[in-house]
Amino acid sequence: MYDKNIGTKQKALKINLDPRIYGSFAEIGAGQETAAQFFKAGGASGTIAKTMSAYDMTFSDAIYGPEESGRYVVESRLKKMLSKEYSLVEKRLSEKRGAESLFFAFANTVVALNYQRTNDPHGWVGLRFQLTPGGPYNDLILHVRMFSKDIIQQQQALGTIGVNLIYACFYYHNSPETLLWSLMDDLSPDDLEIDMVRFSGPDFEKVDNRLMSLYLVRNGFTNAALFGSDGNVMQPTEAFYKKHILLMRGRLRPIANVHVDMITHGMEQFLAEPDVNPERVMFVSELTLHNLKSDRDNIDEKDFLDRVDILCSLGHNVMISNYHEYYRLVAYLSRLSKLKSGLLVGIPSLQNIFDEKHYTFLPGGILESFATLFSRNVKLYVYPTLRADGAVRNCSNFELPESLQPLYQYLKLNDKIEDIRNYNLTFMRYTTDEVLAMVKEGAPGWEKLVPDSVAEIIKEKCLFGFPCEVYDAGAKARSLAADTAGT
Repeated sequence: MYDKNIGTKQKALKINLDPRIYGSFAEIGAGQETAAQFFKAGGASGTIAKTMSAYDMTFSDAIYGPEESGRYVVESRLKKMLSKEYSLVEKRLSEKRGAESLFFAFANTVVALNYQRTNDPHGWVGLRFQLTPGGPYNDLILHVRMFSKDIIQQQQALGTIGVNLIYACFYYHNSPETLLWSLMDDLSPDDLEIDMVRFSGPDFEKVDNRLMSLYLVRNGFTNAALFGSDGNVMQPTEAFYKKHILLMRGRLRPIANVHVDMITHGMEQFLAEPDVNPERVMFVSELTLHNLKSDRDNIDEKDFLDRVDILCSLGHNVMISNYHEYYRLVAYLSRLSKLKSGLLVGIPSLQNIFDEKHYTFLPGGILESFATLFSRNVKLYVYPTLRADGAVRNCSNFELPESLQPLYQYLKLNDKIEDIRNYNLTFMRYTTDEVLAMVKEGAPGWEKLVPDSVAEIIKEKCLFGFPCEVYDAGAKARSLAADTAGT
């Protein structure tokens, strides 16, 4: 049972008094703060086999081996630490107490706030652990970013999340969502964020890490989470490091040919930019929490995974975010990469960006938001729409209040906004809402409005309300009629 009132010291003491749990601690970068919590709680000899901290790079490389990247606060370093320390625990203690113990190895590699307070404090935290004596191990790995401007507070936060992680893995493992929720016990978003989590091992075979990424954003532990086309979660800072990011936002329920057309021609124009290196471009489809919510303001987890499965089948990286306003999204992306980025938007999204009512809470209004959105190295590629009279609506005839026209013209003249050219007029004749309605009805011809592979997945898995029973009955009737005609 989840007890939100149990404190860090009480958690550490409970673990210390559990005769089964036994292992080692290896912490680099901000002191041995997690191990210290267990020592302070009392009874630490019942839990701690060893603590260590190899701060010097030469010592660290001698123990764990060098890193090809030359960086030490990376996931590969954490994995080497977990592997080395866990193997030592098993090797040295299995004969003596392996039959009744649950072994673990806790590790972190962190860069804390420097003396000048000019760096970006973050770190990797992980636990390798058993849930049955002599059994296989599981891993739970986190990436955290620390926000406090006080080094002591950062150290305390690291110690707290370390204790929370160990406690959760041993006492909440049967409920991954509860486990995840408990990681922020005694912490606030002002202390740190968890922007990546990865469950692995035989006891977590049924855990979908993409769903865990959704929980991170939904629970407010981070504002954005990322995973690749293979479904594996990625840490955004490392994934976007020295990358040109091209991003498309939408409900994508389902992704239609009009989206593919937008991506294809938007990508062509982005790659043609003189300051874009084609070898460093990373495309991302973004789903916001707002776009995932149903009419009842809830998030349908199956619907979320259905959309993600389709996007991944098309080779897309997927990001979930809580950045409803584009300027907040751009500020986030600009922190991760200084290279030029692009946003693929439709005319309705452009209209939304220029709607001043979205910025009334900012002291500087729309100008303050645009100072963030357009002062970064980012460009909007705008896909046209069809008006009711059949005319194409694009950047050339985009309608705005007269007071905003000079601002809009300034952005166009300075190459911040550009029409997507060479579009397919046929795909624009149906809105995504109309495509979804046709899918739900099983209406003839909807398959031609989405990529072939997407149509197959929708029919095979009965996604987005597609009436599979009606479809199957119709297919059987057509097959019988064909057979009859043949005879």
